[in-house]
Parts: sequence; C-alpha cells; structure tokens
Amino acid sequence: MRKKPKYQSHPQNFLSRAKSFLGKRSGVWFWVADDDGSMMSLFWIVIRQLEEIEAMATSKKVIIREEWEKKLNDVKIRKEDMNRLVMNFLVTEGYVDAAEKFQMESGTDRIDLATITDRMAVKKAVQCGNVEDAIEKVNDLNPEILDTNPQLFFHLQQQRFIELIRNGKVEEALEFAQEELAPRGEENQSFLEELERTVALLAFEDVSNCPVGGLLDISQRLKTASEVNAAILTSQSREKAVLFFPLGRIHRNIEKGRALLLKGICVYPKLPNLLKMLLWAQNQLDEKAAYPRINDLSTAMLEDPAI
Repeated sequence: MRKKPKYQSHPQNFLSRAKSFLGKRSGVWFWVADDDGSMMSLFWIVIRQLEEIEAMATSKKVIIREEWEKKLNDVKIRKEDMNRLVMNFLVTEGYVDAAEKFQMESGTDRIDLATITDRMAVKKAVQCGNVEDAIEKVNDLNPEILDTNPQLFFHLQQQRFIELIRNGKVEEALEFAQEELAPRGEENQSFLEELERTVALLAFEDVSNCPVGGLLDISQRLKTASEVNAAILTSQSREKAVLFFPLGRIHRNIEKGRALLLKGICVYPKLPNLLKMLLWAQNQLDEKAAYPRINDLSTAMLEDPAI
C-alpha cells in the first residue's frame, strides 16, 4: 500500500507553503477555494506537482530572523567561560592594567602578567618602525623564537627593509636586501616573491601610485607586530607546558593539561580562532539553509538572507 504523504494531516498549512514554493520555484500559481472539498482536491494536485519539482531541485530551509534570534538566545554561555575569554583577550593584546583589574573583579584564575610588559615592548617597537630593536628584544626573551621560525624572521627583515625605504635610505636598503633578504629568497620561493614585491617600491618616485604601496602603510607594521606577538605567546605557552608536563609524562597528564588550558595558563589568542570557527560554521550552514548571517565581523550585525 502506498504510504500517504506526511502533509495530509495539515493540508491548510502545507497548502500555503506549497503555493509559495511553487510560485517561487516554477512560476505555477493556482486558485484556492474556500470550501474544504475543493481544497482537498487541490491539495493532491499540489502534492503531485511538488513531488515533480522536488525531484528536479532541492530547496533550502528558510529561517526567519525571529526564529534565528530565538535559537541564539536559547544558547546558554557560562559567565566563567565569558570571563576567561575576556581575560584571554586582555592578556594576549597586552592590556596589563585592565587585565589586573578584571582579574580581581571577575575572580578568574591568576595569570602571570609579568611577561606581558616585555612582549608588548617588542610589539610596540615593530609598530613604531624600530625593527632592529624589536629583533634584539625577541632574542633577549628567547633566541629560539626566530631560530625556529624562518618566516617570522624574514618578515621582520622585510619590515626593516621597508623602513629604510620609508626613510629615504635607498642605498642602504639595497645593500641590506642583497646581504640579508636575497639569500633567504634563494632558499624559499614564497620569500623570493615577497622580496620582489617589496623591491618594487624603489621603482616609483610617488609610492601613492605604486601597486604595492600598501607595504608602506601602517597596517603592514601592525600585521608584522601581530605575527611577532603570536610567536612570543606560542613560545611562552610551550615553556609553561614543559614546566608542568616533563617530557615522557605528557600522556599521563591529559586531564591536568585540559584544566590548565581552561584556566588560561597556556595563553593562545582564543578570539581569532572562535571567529574562524564562526565563519566555517556559517559556510557549512549556507549549503542547507537561508538564515540571518553575520557578514561583517567588525559589527557582528545579523543580515537577512536574500530569498
């Protein structure tokens, strides 16, 4: 026996949805009678047409703003987790005073704030264009940071080259590029391509018309400074991990390690990863539904889908 469609018990609601579906998908409009008899006859016609259309195309579920906001509001976030996220942001971005006050007010687990000052000194040096000083400070903190991260070291040297060009020291810049950057470009194709882009700055008297003029923008300094900051954070977190988990015993301390990470002892920037997870989740959901999504992370405003 052929199984009846699941819509049979709710013909009124389904008919409305079917009419909307058919109108948008195939341009088919139909008349709905007021009496139940005509409606039920028309209902079965709609069922057959809908089955044919669904065989040719798959529709996305549409979630309206009210429904979506209700789903978001139903998600419960613990205050402790939110406090840890705020503390993580303050620490990784170097807001020492704010971190100290927030730590006392929120009751979050204590984090060693002494290392923030040295890390921020390196970051500030890069942001001000004092790259040579920044490299010295990084080596004072931990020489292995640059020894084990050739890409970071190249980007610092590239930034130093950019600062020489910015200050009009063309001859010194060329000499520096030949001695420090060219050998690294020979070893790495991506480094060579970046070097070629940077050297192109010398070909233009007016850098405002230069295709790579953005390298002289303050945003380039900030990008390099953030990369250095992340590398130092990673180094400090590894040092703490080794301190708590001697080699050979890490596998026996998984639960303890998880607790330390939750407390923020091993400090990694959490917010950027959460935002990446948000974008990934939205991209996955885009394949199955139309819903209010966040397109601009800087505002986090929900935008209704185009239907």
